[in-house]
Amino acid sequence: MARVVVDVMPKAEILDPQGQAISGALGRLGFAGVADVRQGKRFELEVDDSVDDEALDRIASELLANTVIEDYSVTRVDGASS
Repeated sequence: MARVVVDVMPKAEILDPQGQAISGALGRLGFAGVADVRQGKRFELEVDDSVDDEALDRIASELLANTVIEDYSVTRVDGASS
């Protein structure tokens, strides 16, 4: 078994109202020095050895991310549980 992490973020040119709301709240709460916030999604998958990188990319692009407005990255992480 392997652990795979898929991170999905809005593309840079896409407005991120949730990130803007968080950024505004940080300022109101007295947290200075944060210039920008972008909010995304993180998916963790446990996959067996038969799932190759091409299949993982298809899972990410066809199901987990809206590739019109989001970018994604797929990372295999060591130390997955069995």
